[in-house]
Amino acid sequence: MDIKVDCYSGYRGEKITRRTWLGSRKIEVKGIIKQWISPDHRYFKIKDDDENIYIICHDLASWEWKLHS
Repeated sequence: MDIKVDCYSGYRGEKITRRTWLGSRKIEVKGIIKQWISPDHRYFKIKDDDENIYIICHDLASWEWKLHS
């Protein structure tokens, strides 16, 4: 699923997600549980304000975000 992500650059310039949209549903990120990087992707395991957990993926080549299944 393609998603839209609002993020800011952390103190080292890395992207950190703050808000995500799944279609028309807005998700406020209340916490990043875990984040990791592979050679061509960054992954974030996030918790929203309803305590749901998602894993989102940022493709470093295309700059697209996806919901990881």
